[in-house]
Amino acid sequence: MTATALTIAGSDSGGGAGIQADLKTFSALGVFGTSVMTALTAQNTVAVTGILDVDPEFIGLQIDAVMGDIGADAVKIGMLGRVEAIVAVAERLRYWKPRRVVLDPVMVAKSGDRLLRDDAVTALRDELMPLASLITPNLPEAGVLLGGAVIGGREEMRMAVRELVGLGAPAVLLKGGHLDAGTSPDLLFDGERETWFETVRHETRNTHGTGCTLSSAIAAGLARGLSLAEAVRMAKDYITAAIIAADSLDIGAGHGPVHHFHRFWPKAGEECS
Repeated sequence: MTATALTIAGSDSGGGAGIQADLKTFSALGVFGTSVMTALTAQNTVAVTGILDVDPEFIGLQIDAVMGDIGADAVKIGMLGRVEAIVAVAERLRYWKPRRVVLDPVMVAKSGDRLLRDDAVTALRDELMPLASLITPNLPEAGVLLGGAVIGGREEMRMAVRELVGLGAPAVLLKGGHLDAGTSPDLLFDGERETWFETVRHETRNTHGTGCTLSSAIAAGLARGLSLAEAVRMAKDYITAAIIAADSLDIGAGHGPVHHFHRFWPKAGEECS
């Protein structure tokens, strides 16, 4: 059987994040990808100049179209800008009951600005978190979910993952990339066991789409039948290599994308086969 994964997220016209990043990641990892668009964005490597939300009813129709025919071995959820969109997705997931759901709670911009209003955060926490197999917040997003907590170190990360599980998330991968350290430590907690995943930090401006790519890589691993810990390890290895290889790309004037197809594109001086 062909492994399939569904991304429910916003579109990035610049191709580095959102649905575009998710579909690239699924394909690079040997999984057939389908998509449900929740918002259109006008953006590039420099700025986001416009956002157009998709009607919640149409979001539901997209989910039904995919799940009613192709199905999904795993679902990844990304950008959901409004309460109505969150409720629509949760309602259809409760109907279709996919076995593996990775929720990337996109709610804080790289600038630190909040992307979701308080009512949308509450809906995401109450409606979607209990339906997820795994949530993948970064430190600012985890802080928002926990009512404004500041997470500044490893011990606080250990406390935060337990509190998030207490709110209804079956498992949490808390991403520690915002820590001021030479490594990027992520903490997986499945309600019983802690597992740290740590990689050396690679300095580059090409980091657009890292969160989307990591969560969709985990979903791809789950779709292929890996355990949760195996899927996270595979995804961490993939995103680390994609970040390092991004320096070989020359895309845009701002924060460029990671290199999703670093395993397949010819390197400088090589010819395409």
